[in-house]
Amino acid sequence: MNGAGTRTVRLLLVDDRPAVRMGLRIWLALEPSLEVVGEASGGTEAISLTQALQPDVVLMDVEMPGMDGISATAALRSVAPQSAVVILTLHDDAPTRARAQEAGAVAFVAKHRMEETLLAEIRRVAMAHEKQRRHERP
Repeated sequence: MNGAGTRTVRLLLVDDRPAVRMGLRIWLALEPSLEVVGEASGGTEAISLTQALQPDVVLMDVEMPGMDGISATAALRSVAPQSAVVILTLHDDAPTRARAQEAGAVAFVAKHRMEETLLAEIRRVAMAHEKQRRHERP
């Protein structure tokens, strides 16, 4: 919980470019209800860190060397269902959106529009996932 009494959303940033991760971390740190708990530079590392850190939301780039974000999202669905994946990418086209959704991403944000929509999507996804987890508990 943060000082305002709302639950803090734990985030994992996944992008192969360090400058992008740094910019996101700095920007997201301004939000008291968000906490960046880790960063990964590729899909394989994202899977490992998601299992270890159990973030609420994984912000995943699509195009990365090695395991791309779509493949990593599909893998996370089975190994870390507690974490919701939000795709954050330059590729804002229907085929990429469809592939991301099929892989299990719960939201898709184009990098060129992220200032307008990213925070709202993170909060929406975290809230929906929290409600789902409460209903799944015995």
